[in-house]
Amino acid sequence: MNLFKDVGAIAQEVEGEEALTVEQNAEAGGEWVVPPAFQRSFEERGAHRFRSPAIIRSSWVPQIEEAIHKSCEHFFKTQYPEGYWWAELESNVTITAEYVMLTHLLGVSIEGKKEGIVSYLLGHQDENGAWGLYYGDGGELSTSIEAYFALKLLGLHPSCEPMKKARAFILQHGGIEASRVFTKIWLAQFDQYEWKKIPSMPVELVLLRPEFYFNIYEFSSWARGTVVPLSIVLCIRPKSPLPESLSIAELHVGGHGKRLDSRINKLFFILDRIAKRLEKRPIRKLRRRAIEAAQNWIIDHQEESGDWGGIQPPMVYSMLALYYLGFPLSHEVMKKGLKAIEDFCMEDSDGIRMQSCISPVWDTALTAMALTDAGVSTEHPALKKSAEWLIDQQILTGGDWQVKNRCRPGGWAFEFCNSRYPDVDDSAVVLNVLNRFSPNDVKGLELCKSRGMDWLISMQSSNGGWAAFDRDNDMEALNRIPFADTEAMIDPATADVTGRVMEVMGCWGYEPGHLAVRRGMSFLKRIQEKDGSWWGRWGVNYIYGTWSVLRGLICMGEDPRSPAIRAAMYWLKDHQNSDGGWGETCASYKRPELGGQGPSTASQTAWAIMGLLAGGEGKSVEVSKGVQYLLRNQKPDGTWDEIHFTGTGFPGHFFIRYHNYRNCFPLMALGQYLATLRKV
Repeated sequence: MNLFKDVGAIAQEVEGEEALTVEQNAEAGGEWVVPPAFQRSFEERGAHRFRSPAIIRSSWVPQIEEAIHKSCEHFFKTQYPEGYWWAELESNVTITAEYVMLTHLLGVSIEGKKEGIVSYLLGHQDENGAWGLYYGDGGELSTSIEAYFALKLLGLHPSCEPMKKARAFILQHGGIEASRVFTKIWLAQFDQYEWKKIPSMPVELVLLRPEFYFNIYEFSSWARGTVVPLSIVLCIRPKSPLPESLSIAELHVGGHGKRLDSRINKLFFILDRIAKRLEKRPIRKLRRRAIEAAQNWIIDHQEESGDWGGIQPPMVYSMLALYYLGFPLSHEVMKKGLKAIEDFCMEDSDGIRMQSCISPVWDTALTAMALTDAGVSTEHPALKKSAEWLIDQQILTGGDWQVKNRCRPGGWAFEFCNSRYPDVDDSAVVLNVLNRFSPNDVKGLELCKSRGMDWLISMQSSNGGWAAFDRDNDMEALNRIPFADTEAMIDPATADVTGRVMEVMGCWGYEPGHLAVRRGMSFLKRIQEKDGSWWGRWGVNYIYGTWSVLRGLICMGEDPRSPAIRAAMYWLKDHQNSDGGWGETCASYKRPELGGQGPSTASQTAWAIMGLLAGGEGKSVEVSKGVQYLLRNQKPDGTWDEIHFTGTGFPGHFFIRYHNYRNCFPLMALGQYLATLRKV
């Protein structure tokens, strides 16, 4: 049985029009083979499930218009005078716990902040005594160890109830020995863990030129900015002993840590043991040269604002590395670094905390896109100001990405200050937004767009896809080294980022025959999951990836009747919750069978609706119920609540609750749906 042809026949029967043949689909980028389980589902449910009956009620239009109006008013009120939007990027408590540890190691007083930090940490402790990676995960060991240690440094006594409950959870889950490498590195600096048991990262690595097969530019941008300073810390192996009252010896339960599950891991473990022996007898001249090179690399990569890469890990580890090298806190580099770290802190009714990153470019571009989707004219003062601000944020200087790509600069970064690391995802959304403006609306628009699109296309990887920060950053073996237990050392091309690029290229009028387009579409079809969905790297998870790819493929001219598209539509429909919304747990990264399953959220519901709308399913029952879910859950001030984390930092290990997602994406979806209603 030709399963591919069977799905084509079903699509033909349902749509009443000719479906793509196998040959036509192959020309578009490769055959999509339907798995038997998917085929059986079609046969059991019948083709009618593939296209649901239409529910279009003109009486809904005023309600949708009112919801859109309230949402737009919220954004008009919250725009900053400079023209940008920015909302909190919430992660887990380790970011704040590490802030406490950092200031203790540096000798920086936070006396006036202790009460607020304690309030924040205790406020995020679960009933079982643990702290989690995301809301409702039941607790995570390393996160709980770092929070416990931070609270002890802040003065909480181990006999108090929160500490007793936390300690019980930690010991039950293996104690310090079972924690991640980065937690152990923090503890080793306080002499709470043995340096010799931590995997090596030789500082001499920084001396390897980019032409070498293995060098620091094979690491992802975020790993690179972390590894270089950490290699200094690991070389020095500092110890800042604590008084007995602050020791956390009570969190040790013995054992030998995590098991090595593969031959590759065992090979790297052997290499790590060899590296440790060499560390005991370094070539002193080479070691000094390497430390100097790493120090210069760190200083060279500091932004004028004091940031390193615009994210927390490079910031705190760079500060520690320079401090251990003898840089006093009065040094200009250190002063700027401390200020940047303080600028990442915030205080409100939840207490005092540090953010892992700040996202104004991302928030501004998404919000401007939502407002234009909602029908707000690009001549509106709020949108004109946002476009002018985005144009000013274009990065026209070089960065690490140029090691593998000599194109002239022209991208955008995520943060206020991050000139060395523009990213493809932000740049694609910004260019999509700017393309909606007329040259008469905004000064300098055309040159900005031209340089931006040239840069965006130039970042395509050899496999046809796009990654976030670099091209061809896909040495998978780096995720197997003992140091890399979070498996986040590389930045390979992904479906969601590639889908975003396809969408903007389609909106700009690129033809399907363009070489970059053909390679991009082929990449997306090659990596489609067997159930019809796509994995999402930067959002949770299959709902995010599927929406991004559907928008991209269809904007780029893919026939919505093609089997690949129809399979994705079916997957979205089949994962709608009974309340009309969609949701997906962060656990789906480690357990793919949970893909598309979880409590409904505003942002994930919006993604699913927009994915279905892109495929021409605006009349379906599923879209109608999804819109009802959004209308029903909107608050009087035009916003939505969302307690779940729907953003991804490192799949399986670090998640984000973007406080803007719950508002900008529903507005985007409602605007697109209203436009669909008006076409009927």
